[in-house]
Amino acid sequence: MPENTPTRRGFLGLLALTPVVAACATGGGAPAPSVPAAAGPTSAANPLGVAAKDPLDVVIFKGGFGDDWAKFAESLYTKRHPEAKIKHAGIQGVGQAMQPRMVAGDPPDVIDNSGAGALDVASLVADKQLLSLEKLLDAPSADDPAVKVRDTLVPGIVEAGSFGGVPYVLNYAYTVWGLWYSSSLFAKHGWTYPATWAEMLTLGDEIKKAGLAPWTYQGKYPEYMNDPLLTMVAKAGGMEQVAAIDNLEPGAWRADSVKAVVEAFAELAGRGHIMKGSEALSHTEAQTAWCQGKAVFIPCGSWLEAEQAKVTPAGFDMVVGPTPRLSDADKLPGTAIQAAGSEPFIIPAQGKNTAGGLEFLRLMLAKESAANFATTASAMPVRKDALEGLQLSSGLKSVGELVAAAGKDALSYRFPGWYAPLAKAVHDSTGELLNGRVSAARWTERVQKAADQVAADASITKYKR
Repeated sequence: MPENTPTRRGFLGLLALTPVVAACATGGGAPAPSVPAAAGPTSAANPLGVAAKDPLDVVIFKGGFGDDWAKFAESLYTKRHPEAKIKHAGIQGVGQAMQPRMVAGDPPDVIDNSGAGALDVASLVADKQLLSLEKLLDAPSADDPAVKVRDTLVPGIVEAGSFGGVPYVLNYAYTVWGLWYSSSLFAKHGWTYPATWAEMLTLGDEIKKAGLAPWTYQGKYPEYMNDPLLTMVAKAGGMEQVAAIDNLEPGAWRADSVKAVVEAFAELAGRGHIMKGSEALSHTEAQTAWCQGKAVFIPCGSWLEAEQAKVTPAGFDMVVGPTPRLSDADKLPGTAIQAAGSEPFIIPAQGKNTAGGLEFLRLMLAKESAANFATTASAMPVRKDALEGLQLSSGLKSVGELVAAAGKDALSYRFPGWYAPLAKAVHDSTGELLNGRVSAARWTERVQKAADQVAADASITKYKR
């Protein structure tokens, strides 16, 4: 995963700029976008007009993905523009390092604006400090001049980086959430992955008879458990329920779909299906216990395989499955998933080589680069055909299968990114629920109260999806 901040890692999909399904721009209008003029003559081989000798300044967040994948894209840039020198910086603390350069009007040409303390994109957009990516998206892809760059991307990614309908951010990694388990352990016991919550509880009873804990979770960061909880809410209530929650509609958290899902998770805990001591575990401790076979399921995003690579035993064969449906009456199909882009790239409008920055992103989205990212970072990029023909690990292969099965039914919530106090109330309440300190009814009232307080607070800017 691109960083070491567990709270962001566990709830990243919910913090996405916009949802992948029914995506729309952020609230309010955006200023007129800055559009780059070509720095040099354009041609079929150089559609963005990169000047041959202009140097390129690239800043990459060097987190869990490392930065070798970015260097690979830079090598493609050098092949096409051999006279251009590339300055590469793989760093932590992107915001702290880049803010002085942005203020001074001397930013790099392209920034991977990821990690804790990243630059505030909304403020940069408002201050007209970012370049519109329309020219990149409408450029021919690096592999097929008949196909635009935008048409190579998974659905919703362009909208997810748009403000006022203008794309300013290109998310490069595609993070998927679900329930992880060992396929070899399932095969050993003859277990079948549950499609509904009733099947999950029945399987949990079987797992307990085998001497294992059905579930564990990253107890110190209960937001990890909100990923499956809120995904089940979306499946049960449909996207209209997701919109009601995000839009702070009165009583949204008291909806029948929310109550039923919270009661389901309370039952999971009440039936003893969560490994004892999970509450006290960090993300790495819980995930390591899971890799050791002490529990069968763990909720997490698609970075899990790479994060656990050093401690995963041979033959474990981890895979991810979709969160089960609450019932057959759900409004979304069982294949629906929570997913969102990450590794957000931006092009500063005052960069000295904006054409080069756009070209770097175009080459980063070449199938060759995307495939390299998938294999070196063990993660899925936003290029939709990136995994085709690759020899994949069990986890990454299952992620690709999950995305393919979901199709247009990929979703995310927006309220955590808009309303931090409400997000905290959901996190805290779920932690209390799983440990029996609040009832399902109390969970609902606590969260609804927090939502009402946000809605009534005139000092908090409100958004609508």
